Amino acid sequence: MEKLKYPIGKFEMPLDFDRKMVQSWIDEIKTFPSRFRMVAQSLSDEQLATPYRPDGWTGQQVIHHVADSHMNAFIRFKWTLTEDSPTIKAYYEDRWAELADSLYPPISISLNILESVHYRWIVLLDAMEESDFRKYYIHPEYGKEYPLGAVCKLYAWHGNHHLAHLRILKGEI
Repeated sequence: MEKLKYPIGKFEMPLDFDRKMVQSWIDEIKTFPSRFRMVAQSLSDEQLATPYRPDGWTGQQVIHHVADSHMNAFIRFKWTLTEDSPTIKAYYEDRWAELADSLYPPISISLNILESVHYRWIVLLDAMEESDFRKYYIHPEYGKEYPLGAVCKLYAWHGNHHLAHLRILKGEI
């Protein structure tokens, strides 16, 4: 069950990072929407309606969740770059996944959102100074600081994590 839940392993927050590491994570974020779209669009209607594990989300919910999550990430970057160590707004992703906009719209809607958000996010990331990646937000649920450089790793992992869930549905993993 653990392998189905975390097919690429659990996320590990880096204790430190340098610009080269951050750039590799940004490169993952940059290429993610096209990699995700390719796998998502190859899923059948039956696969989209199937949970990737017992008590897991359907393929469709995973796709809509990724758009929700990455929109939140982009906004968190903007808050952190324009405010002094903000406490971000957490959200109940499991509850969001049960709302109508995660259950009914075609996946193309969220795939388009993802591409657009990532386009703007990459423009922002590419314009950031090295010192900007040391700026951090505070997550209220965990009460700890998240430097933006480490958050790049988090979202590179997050995308690949859910891409693996879709590959489980395809029988590739």
